[in-house]
Amino acid sequence: MSETAAEKPMFTCSSCGFECHFEYFGKKPPFSKSVVLLEDAYVIHDPFSPNSGHLTLGGQCCLCSTNICVAQTCSIFYTKRFCISCVEKNTEEFPDEIHKDLQRKDVSRS
Repeated sequence: MSETAAEKPMFTCSSCGFECHFEYFGKKPPFSKSVVLLEDAYVIHDPFSPNSGHLTLGGQCCLCSTNICVAQTCSIFYTKRFCISCVEKNTEEFPDEIHKDLQRKDVSRS
């Protein structure tokens, strides 16, 4: 028997409010046998893939533990997932490339 959307748990991004039912949280989605993610992530089956692919919705910020989506305006993955808020609070801990990327995002938000 298949799970209905009401039975699936909900992922909500603490930054932008994006919501989506997810099918798995962890590093090895059972429906993507050859995939091992670099982080524990919220994933769903890829509805556009003829094979058993997946889509990563988001993860948890490794500093503040909030759920955060993979949108560039909400988080970055730099060895671990970081929410933009924690990146901005700890910019001195990141390399220059991350600083430049954040500056570009600030310009594009204006």
